[in-house]
Amino acid sequence: MTWVGLVIALAGALGYAFGAALQQYEAVAEGASLRLVRRPRWWIGGVIGFAGASLHAVALSLAPLVAVQPISVATLVFAVPLAALMYGRRPYKAEILGSIAVAVGLLWLMVLVPAHNVRPNLGTGPAIGFIVVIGLIVLAAELFANRLRGPGKALVLSVGAGAVTASVSTFVRAVGGGMDGDWGRLLHWFTLVIPVLLIGAVVMLQRSYAVGYFGIAYAGVQAVDPITSVLAGAILLGEPLPTSPSTAIPAVLAAALTIGGTITLGRLAPDHSQPVGVDGTRASRSLTATSDLV
Repeated sequence: MTWVGLVIALAGALGYAFGAALQQYEAVAEGASLRLVRRPRWWIGGVIGFAGASLHAVALSLAPLVAVQPISVATLVFAVPLAALMYGRRPYKAEILGSIAVAVGLLWLMVLVPAHNVRPNLGTGPAIGFIVVIGLIVLAAELFANRLRGPGKALVLSVGAGAVTASVSTFVRAVGGGMDGDWGRLLHWFTLVIPVLLIGAVVMLQRSYAVGYFGIAYAGVQAVDPITSVLAGAILLGEPLPTSPSTAIPAVLAAALTIGGTITLGRLAPDHSQPVGVDGTRASRSLTATSDLV
């Protein structure tokens, strides 16, 4: 069932990426405000993204957190070309190379992570402690972001967003993976905290998108999310990690390749100004300045 979960997670990644690209386009135009609810394309992006997230939740009920979460980084491989198309250009060559690096790194990690499924067991005390830690990360991200501008602000906000999305995945795994066909297990405060964390994740994501550096913001989320989730899976849920030198060292190299590709993709994001159609002059100037990367 583990590989079935991984395939479902990959399908969800495509939907999540498309939805994120649509929502970011609108967030740059309107800002992270309630005005977004009047934008049909923002809602369409939300529905598509929710469908992708739902597939991700299904995958978490079938496969370990440490195996499913790294696949979420694959959304960057889809999202960056989609964002490029929305801004009226082809992906840069460096973006293609970064995508290949992420894909290879992910495949490598998928092979190395132990395949056997462990029934998650999360206690109330560790769960509350985990929420407190996530809250402190979000608070620190907000405080630092208020002192920054541009890509730095987008990156810091994405750290908070990635931490919250990781907490959602952790609780979804704890609930879904521990059901064993017993729907009565859904009657738990873990189930109630999931939508609250999800709303927080959406707000943080829109704030990071609205800064105008989609690749940087999305890369930050997709790096922080799986790292936090894998650590939570190992520390809180008892999921195995590669520990022997024969697997641990290649896993570190695979992770480095994935993170390197993610950083490359993030640095080459096309949306350093208002999107085409919102402020055409500024967008054209931005594309001209980066044309040497094509």
